[in-house]
Amino acid sequence: MTAGHTRLIPLTVAGPAGALEALLQEHEGQRAELAALVCHPHPLYGGTLHNKVTHRVASTLHALGATVLRFNFRGVGKSEGRFDEGEGELDDARAALAELRRRAPGARCWVAGFSFGSWIGMRLATSDAGIERLILVAPPVSTHDFSMLGSSKLPKLILQGTADVNCPPEELAKQLPLWAEPKRLVLIEGASHFFDRQLGALGEALKQELEGPARHPVT
Repeated sequence: MTAGHTRLIPLTVAGPAGALEALLQEHEGQRAELAALVCHPHPLYGGTLHNKVTHRVASTLHALGATVLRFNFRGVGKSEGRFDEGEGELDDARAALAELRRRAPGARCWVAGFSFGSWIGMRLATSDAGIERLILVAPPVSTHDFSMLGSSKLPKLILQGTADVNCPPEELAKQLPLWAEPKRLVLIEGASHFFDRQLGALGEALKQELEGPARHPVT
């Protein structure tokens, strides 16, 4: 299917602590068959929807045909509210997902997140039976609880830089065997936490792993 022209639409999403700033990327004139929510890294350490890794994940998913929504958690950018240790941020993600579903009715839904955003995305995806796939980029397994993936049958794609000192790959290696199948880990050789000079490799890995699933629903 040929994608239409890209439209990037600024949105204000009604969140539980006030308005949430968001950007919707869609293919103009084309009914969405796939929709993806992308969650940004930690709000207290400069994380926003404009983070370069978040942007690369979103743009790659859009290139694969998805309608993509990324948003600022409460207290970030123009989003109202204050940081809430991950609990309120999970509620923000639920509100953003509801808006995405409203704008892409009937579409298959994926959830992706980078660093702190992967923790939020994981909790959202494992609590919502309508999510088809989970994408975790540099998940902070040494500082956040990912144990619910031990029983989740949700397809999981994990991307990790081998030179990441914030979320060390050796810590992920300890946790990964405890996570339920299906799961796939892709290591980006030499990549730091923020994939400096390796964003292209990250995008290419996403494309290679997800090109088939983007066109064919999980059965």
